[in-house]
Amino acid sequence: MLLKKNIPIGYVFGKVKVELIFILLYSLSIAIIHELFLVVPISIPLAVPAILGTVISLLLGFRSNQAYDRWWEARQVWGAIVNDSRTLARQILSFTESQYEEDEVHQLRQRMIRRQIAWNYALGQSLRRLNATAGLEKFLSRKDLEHCSRFSNVPMALIDQQARDMRRALEEGYINRYQQIEIDRTLTRFCDNMGKCERIKNTVFPATYSLYIHFSLMLFISMLPFGVIDYFGFLEVPLVVAISACFLLIEKMAIHLQDPFENKPTDTPMTAIARTIEKDLKQLLHDQDLPEDKRQENYYYIM
Repeated sequence: MLLKKNIPIGYVFGKVKVELIFILLYSLSIAIIHELFLVVPISIPLAVPAILGTVISLLLGFRSNQAYDRWWEARQVWGAIVNDSRTLARQILSFTESQYEEDEVHQLRQRMIRRQIAWNYALGQSLRRLNATAGLEKFLSRKDLEHCSRFSNVPMALIDQQARDMRRALEEGYINRYQQIEIDRTLTRFCDNMGKCERIKNTVFPATYSLYIHFSLMLFISMLPFGVIDYFGFLEVPLVVAISACFLLIEKMAIHLQDPFENKPTDTPMTAIARTIEKDLKQLLHDQDLPEDKRQENYYYIM
């Protein structure tokens, strides 16, 4: 996860360094040919690339807003998951009473709260197309882990296990019908949030929209040297590179934000959020084996 400061320039321009090298060579070749070899200069009115640049600016601004909306929706969903995870743990602990660590009620509380911790990690790994069961052996029993391994959707299997335990708790008299309904509502919200994440993940940003904007941007960059060559001569090379870098960086920013679950430095920090939930829920269980704080480098967190 990127921090809001101390991001090195090398990381920023590293995203567009290949494009900038080609643009540098392209604009330099045009300047050399125009200044040294052509008797009659070839140029176009500056108003032509200026109008095109204005249109592209509007399109890039609209696309950036749409991409940020997707990223922000994903962050809101995971914020709701944090709240509901704490609510579920509080409900389980307050609706049931256990005085002895060896009794079934205590085991039920431990099992369900640890299963919720596992659910958060499993959902994040599943959205990133990673092994959803990796590392869950710390929180799940062997029976639960074997049960989840048979499902392609591991988070769904974990919620199903939670619902089964709630039904069993109702049958044994550990909770009453009204308490079971409240906990079931919380589990339903987890299903809703999981579905929202899957919708964002599986809804591809329109490829044609991105392609048309990119082609228009390349056309603008290719025309820009001919529009400024009469005014700046060889100085048009750094000018074209600087203007192109601004447009390309905005385009790259939108590309990164539009997919918040792609395991990139700019995606939703699901692992860090799941670690926070693990810490909070383990403290409710009076468990001293808390996760370590995430290690911070110069400009990002190790996830």
